[in-house]
Amino acid sequence: MADIAPDTTNSGTDSIVYSLEQVVHAALALGLPVAAWRLPLATETTVCISFDKDLQISQPALESSPYGFVFSPFVVEEQPSIFIKADVVYSSETGQIRFSAAVTEAQKQEFIVTLEQPQTTNYSWHLHASETINQQTETGFKSAVTEAIETINQGQMEKVVLSRTALEPLPSSFNLVAAYSLVLQSYPGAFVSLVSVPEVGTWLGASPEILVTIDPQNIFRTVALAGTQPALGDEPVGNAIWRQKEIEEQGMVERYILSCFKKLRLREYTEVGPRTIVAGNLMHLRTDFSVDLKEVDFPTLGTDMLELLHPTSAVCGLPKEPALNFILQHEGYNRSYYSGYLGPVNSPDGTHLYVNLRCMQLLKDEAILYAGAGITGESDAEKEWQETQHKMQTMHKILSQFNFG
Repeated sequence: MADIAPDTTNSGTDSIVYSLEQVVHAALALGLPVAAWRLPLATETTVCISFDKDLQISQPALESSPYGFVFSPFVVEEQPSIFIKADVVYSSETGQIRFSAAVTEAQKQEFIVTLEQPQTTNYSWHLHASETINQQTETGFKSAVTEAIETINQGQMEKVVLSRTALEPLPSSFNLVAAYSLVLQSYPGAFVSLVSVPEVGTWLGASPEILVTIDPQNIFRTVALAGTQPALGDEPVGNAIWRQKEIEEQGMVERYILSCFKKLRLREYTEVGPRTIVAGNLMHLRTDFSVDLKEVDFPTLGTDMLELLHPTSAVCGLPKEPALNFILQHEGYNRSYYSGYLGPVNSPDGTHLYVNLRCMQLLKDEAILYAGAGITGESDAEKEWQETQHKMQTMHKILSQFNFG
């Protein structure tokens, strides 16, 4: 990772402490794109806000990118990839904001004045007009799974990941920042994010899956995460018993990552796993891969692996092309930014891109919940439906904590 310092200057507000809610609502009130996130097992929430209206990008060049937050869809041909440049940066640990050198005095003053105005929850953070959401019924989803199993057994692909949506009404007392705070408390081991972009949408999630990270010590990481079952409660994770289906599904993701390393002729990597990890109310099998870029001369590894990995076999399937074609023909809806990727790029904590899982999109009066399941030749349609039900509980539990009134 290039040593790119955040382009921030003294804001003139260093002695003033603001709340996360003030900062997010100021961005929403001004119609500015905003991203808030917390890294797994961390305590600090960082917010970046952009004054730039030209947000669309192609594949990001991670090593040379300015500090900001990237938000990319499942299929880049169907929605734009978004980059929220860090013109305004806020830390929940200090409560202070800083502006980049590119921000004008007029923009600074407008933002500061808005920060100090009375807050309201009635901002148009749902600026993306609701499309007709083609919800996959239980019958339709199970039918697609059955067809996928037949296609796999005919040898046309090894695995495909099928997903679905569910619409839930927003509680009358719903508050966007309060919901984000509930996710922080509920899922300390997840990458928690809140992204709101005018004319694109507002998303809240708690992802367990690293796509590409490069930390300040220049260590590259990615993971193979697959296989799902309900968590064991108070029992140790070592007691988990995995079916052959889940073991093979996770093995496919591992082999895909290794094939990407092979394409890049990279041999110097560390592999740890598979092991059982807990993510909220679920358990998964996970294998960690890392490369020390101080010792391996591969300066573009992050960008190159991002291009090869996305969409990963954990959210698409294997081989990638027939699996993607099957998804586009049989899922019955547009995934949009679900199972895309998101995260900070060249922040003081490094670059951390996660797969956009365990998430929901927020509309004016409704939330769209998303979940998927990996289908192999050993899959069972009823069990795959139940797996999506379990995964949707991550966000459903957040909504249920607000009082319907």
